[in-house]
Amino acid sequence: MPISRAGTCTKVHRTSHVARRTSSGFTLMELAVVIAVIALVAALVFPLLPSTEATELRSSARILAARIRYLQDQAISSKTSYRLHLALTDATVSVMKLAADGSETPTTDNLLNRQPLAEGITMADIVTSGAGKVSEGETVINFGPAGLGEFLVIHLKSQGGRFFTVMAYPASGIVKVFEGYQEVAP
Repeated sequence: MPISRAGTCTKVHRTSHVARRTSSGFTLMELAVVIAVIALVAALVFPLLPSTEATELRSSARILAARIRYLQDQAISSKTSYRLHLALTDATVSVMKLAADGSETPTTDNLLNRQPLAEGITMADIVTSGAGKVSEGETVINFGPAGLGEFLVIHLKSQGGRFFTVMAYPASGIVKVFEGYQEVAP
């Protein structure tokens, strides 16, 4: 080794020119780790997401409740009587305007003419203070110039057997939506 002027040893560095291969991209191991992490996250999160059926049931219940509130407001503000026809057999909802002679004519309000229930959502039963519990056929609910005339409960059911309950209270105009089948005394 060469000796420096101060008498200390210095190392001589030799550099070798070995060609290094540079690659752009990911190794198979890196890809496998990323896929495993994504699969783990999906397995943890997927059960927590609501099903489409549950979302449609909740949405149908909220739309029906809003429709009942809107119909009450229309009846009160226009001093007009309406009838809400709830057909349990084919899960349809229709609104008719009631004339002075007792005849019914379809309403021209586009909001009231749309079906509030999504496909696959049915009405399990309807409970009113006047008719009690009705599980088949059609129920007619009257809305006069003072709004809803009687206490109303509608139980909505999905194809998977889940329930939502819509309750409408006369005089106050309050309409509530509850998850599950809420029992009420007719």
